[in-house]
Amino acid sequence: MMKRRRIFATLLFGLIALCLTGCDGDTTTNVGKLTFQNELNIPPLLEPTVGSDGTKQFTLTMQTGTTEFFEGKKTPTWGINGSYLGPTIRVSRGDKVAFDVVNHLPETSTLHWHGMRLPAAMDGGPHQMIEAGSTWNPSWTIEQPAATTWYHPHLHGKTALHVYRGLAGLFLIEDQDSKKLPSNYGVDDIPIIIQDKMFNGDGSFNESMDLTPFGMLGNQILVNGTYDPYLRITSSQVRFRLLNGSNARAYHIGFSDNRSFYLVGNDAGLLPEPIKMKRILLSPGERAEIVIEFKEGEETILHSFAGKDGIENGEFDLVKLIADQRLTAATPLPQTLTSEPPIEVPADAKVRTFVLTTESAINGKKMDMNRIDEVVPARSREIWEITNKGWDHNFHIHDATFTILDKNGELPPKYERGRKDTVFIPSGTKVRLAVDFGSYPDPTTPYMYHCHLLYHEDSGMMGQFVIVEPGTESQVSQQLHQRPHHH
Repeated sequence: MMKRRRIFATLLFGLIALCLTGCDGDTTTNVGKLTFQNELNIPPLLEPTVGSDGTKQFTLTMQTGTTEFFEGKKTPTWGINGSYLGPTIRVSRGDKVAFDVVNHLPETSTLHWHGMRLPAAMDGGPHQMIEAGSTWNPSWTIEQPAATTWYHPHLHGKTALHVYRGLAGLFLIEDQDSKKLPSNYGVDDIPIIIQDKMFNGDGSFNESMDLTPFGMLGNQILVNGTYDPYLRITSSQVRFRLLNGSNARAYHIGFSDNRSFYLVGNDAGLLPEPIKMKRILLSPGERAEIVIEFKEGEETILHSFAGKDGIENGEFDLVKLIADQRLTAATPLPQTLTSEPPIEVPADAKVRTFVLTTESAINGKKMDMNRIDEVVPARSREIWEITNKGWDHNFHIHDATFTILDKNGELPPKYERGRKDTVFIPSGTKVRLAVDFGSYPDPTTPYMYHCHLLYHEDSGMMGQFVIVEPGTESQVSQQLHQRPHHH
């Protein structure tokens, strides 16, 4: 049955892709069509003000604007502290942080801190709505290892559209381990936010979020909001922080000359040691930190190679990399990247099972803002088993870090063995996760788990869980009573 569904899904996707190709040009490649004429935009670092108690205070303003992706064409866009995307936030482990999130949009939105360990009331999920003209003031302490996390809206039913219009940015956490890697932001520590788009003839975004069973699969690529980009390399060793910020498309990332690189970090932190490889697959919401070595005067292209049908379909040039004739020398990569211990679950760990289908449901249920689906003891470690009987999906858990125990009974690829918060689950796949949960009990404010293909998420492929004091699980109501939202 699962094999037949996969074949049906592939055939249906092929028909849809054919229709799109006929109507709007080739949707599956840009190779050989770029001239790499635009310098890659590097999102600016957002400088905080520091309070008397050491709290770092940031202001993020969601706003409308226009952006010129193509010369002479103005695209209506949304951005944060600018017309498209947002600034990069950089903090250190142990920092106290506070935010003024100002909504200057014409409608309600939210701002979620994807990958962050923090109290549920600060999470920025669908329950922390920020109405037009309002300001939300979350604050928390950074209590997790170095990682490349990010922020984006999480308004139920509108996440896909709000992210697609441009509301997203990187949130970097540093510690003593991460500072041993290239760390000069914008020089040898480069953000790479990859997004696919579809444009109308006048330069505006095609905002049809339901063009395929997976949602929007665009035929043009933006990197850091730049179309057709190049980047000048000035160091012999560069760290790229890769974020798949697309709504649905997955990318098999490597280089046009097939060179090797070192994977040093997954979603939720650094690996124990560098892994040498030539390809890494990132589904929407996943991140990776890679280190590349360059020789003086050489050129290569960061490239996404074609994978299977579905969300892995398509081959794209991303950004041309041009090394200067003289490069700053770099120190060798450390062989030990982090001393953070692995996530180990007890022998009697609770096992929870989840089934994903083509109906944008989890365990046969669509998202209900008033229903608690799971109750999890604080600081617990559990095994979550997720079986995909539908389209390609992935799975993200808020306020949690996990490692992949196995995929279809086998060890995951090496690039997926680090600490993560989002996992790709192709059609017909079962994964088992060792999940480390948070330490902020709150029986009335939920976190989310969901598919991070944003059209699926908006269509109901999301559930809610609360973190509670151990031993109080049976006292928690499965129904939420909606309270006024505080801004």
